[in-house]
Amino acid sequence: MFKKIISLLLAMTMLLSFVSFAEEKIAFTDSAGRTVELPKNIERIVPTGPLAQLVLLSIAPEKFVGLSAKLDDTSRPFIEPLVEDLPFVGQLYGGKDEINLEELAKLDPQLILDVGEPKKTIKEDMDELQARLGIPCVHITMYLKDAGNTYQELGKLLGKEEKGEQLAEYLNKVYKRMQEINDKAGDNRVNMLYCLSEAGLNVTAKGSFHGELIDMVTDNAAVVDNPISRGTGNEVDMEQILLWNPEVIVFETQAAYENAGKDPLWQSLDAIKNKKYMKVPVGSYNWMGFPPSVQRYLGILWLQKTLHPELADYDLKAEVQEYFKLFYDYELTDAQYDELVAYSLMK
Repeated sequence: MFKKIISLLLAMTMLLSFVSFAEEKIAFTDSAGRTVELPKNIERIVPTGPLAQLVLLSIAPEKFVGLSAKLDDTSRPFIEPLVEDLPFVGQLYGGKDEINLEELAKLDPQLILDVGEPKKTIKEDMDELQARLGIPCVHITMYLKDAGNTYQELGKLLGKEEKGEQLAEYLNKVYKRMQEINDKAGDNRVNMLYCLSEAGLNVTAKGSFHGELIDMVTDNAAVVDNPISRGTGNEVDMEQILLWNPEVIVFETQAAYENAGKDPLWQSLDAIKNKKYMKVPVGSYNWMGFPPSVQRYLGILWLQKTLHPELADYDLKAEVQEYFKLFYDYELTDAQYDELVAYSLMK
């Protein structure tokens, strides 16, 4: 009888310990200065949008219970193995209010994570989203220059310290080398214009959030009065592009790239006449930043090797393949690499 009582007490103690462990909470202060109560062990997350989704897939894909951005034809081959058949819940923040609340409730995430540039109203926005969803919401700021720090912070938050440190080490290495190449280039940075849209008449302006990469590694020709920090950029006309007359032009779309090679107005530009124009690589996402997430480090590698081959003494293909393995756990073949950069190297 006594043994049965002892066994029962032990079982109850273990059960209570388990419940206590399962319900253990911590206070976490996010980049917006908000203190949020979170489970100590986070196993179920949903990102707020495409930028956050791309960052979080590289560090904790196994913790995803839903996607906030659908995969397209260019991202699917590389990303789909990480997410399998996860449901789409809609963009939770910064989108068109397309949240599938019913689906989100069924998935029961422990945390909604936002990563990226903070809006001026980020604190109020996260509080409002958290109140609306009834799920803890956290914002982690990430700029291109300190992406390594962001990964370290995410590693601690998600219990993925080793992976976070590995990715941070890689990003810090690439960033440091980028700075060294910039120092060697000195005042000889290439004057470059990044043209968006099918017509090529939108530009990523100097000083905009989307222009962060271009401003770091080139002399951004797109100087405007009011830089727009949206993926669509600033709309300009052909007259303005002719006035800028950049040394190099990068096009976002295949249509604009092909048109530049045959349109008389575009052909009057030095960059087109001298065949110093390219299309940005896309895979798994646009390397120049749509969304403006961690894949922009591929853009750093590509732009510096293309614009300063005499200073960037690394093997671009090997670097891109290393990135795909580290961030997507994907073995990029030589043929796939060749396809990615088919229109992205100087003629």
